[in-house]
Amino acid sequence: MWTVIYIAPTARIAEIIKHKLTEEGFLVGVRGTHLSKNQFEIVVPEGEVEEVQEVLNGILNPR
Repeated sequence: MWTVIYIAPTARIAEIIKHKLTEEGFLVGVRGTHLSKNQFEIVVPEGEVEEVQEVLNGILNPR
């Protein structure tokens, strides 16, 4: 089952995040939300959520 880990405000940001997570070896999907045409859900397999969250935090909050 796929789990939403982040909602990106634009398609470009969604693709950047997908690319970076994929480079880290994760299976990642992007889909449009039902609420807004300009928001995109980043989804990953349920079993990888915790690992992906750690990597995603590093992507969103670089030190």
